[in-house]
Amino acid sequence: MLALKLVLVPAFLAALTVAGRVWGPSVAGWLAGLPMVAGPIVLLLALERGPSFAAQASAASIAAIVASEAFNFAYAWTCRRVAWPLASIAGMVGWVGVAMVLTQLPAGLAWAVAAACVAVAVSQSGLPRVTGRVPAARLGLGDLVARMLAGALLTVAVTTLSASVGATWSGLLSVFPLLGIVLAVSAQRAHGADFVALLMRGMVIGRASIAAFFAVTATMLPRYGVWLSFACASVASMIVQGATKRMLGAKRAVQAGSRGLAERQSAD
Repeated sequence: MLALKLVLVPAFLAALTVAGRVWGPSVAGWLAGLPMVAGPIVLLLALERGPSFAAQASAASIAAIVASEAFNFAYAWTCRRVAWPLASIAGMVGWVGVAMVLTQLPAGLAWAVAAACVAVAVSQSGLPRVTGRVPAARLGLGDLVARMLAGALLTVAVTTLSASVGATWSGLLSVFPLLGIVLAVSAQRAHGADFVALLMRGMVIGRASIAAFFAVTATMLPRYGVWLSFACASVASMIVQGATKRMLGAKRAVQAGSRGLAERQSAD
């Protein structure tokens, strides 16, 4: 089981990194919205702690989207004025504050979905907008290794602490933005604040697949067991992710058209 914890999530992160390097920050952020980290973590929780525990953690994982968006929102705006250490602190203050509030709210799938929808809507309208050109990503081996180590660390930490922190905190921590921190810091250091903004806007679009995945596991786990529940959740997540891909493509086309218009106007 320990070998699975150390290999599964880092392998997903390596694939995500390669895809982001090929297709750019918006696609990288969109792919980061897939439950590549949280899904395997909750699967391991189901195998170790049982379906009921994992079902409660699944509902909390949907609510955790609110805390993740708080991190993204705080980081994306702060990094436009300060370097990455202060931006990371601002983002973590946002995440911790919202996560603590979430633990005080009544557990339940319906309110978790509603809260996540509100958070996504706020981020979609409130994150910084990018109108200029953004350079292509060039990721070094050190960044790739850092992302893989971060994923392995988060997996081991959440599954180890689950017995003491309970289902709610396990679910919240499964969506802890450790990947988001690594992506944001490396993006800001290498490419600047506009690259970070595009990355996080892509993440917003990808949140729907996380919500779909955990809505299915929260509903099915108590009755249908681990493997059927996670198989159905994976299918639902991919269907939703495919639908949001159209949104991402349309958005990128609009951005490209806006840049072209701005360039023509400046040339005139």
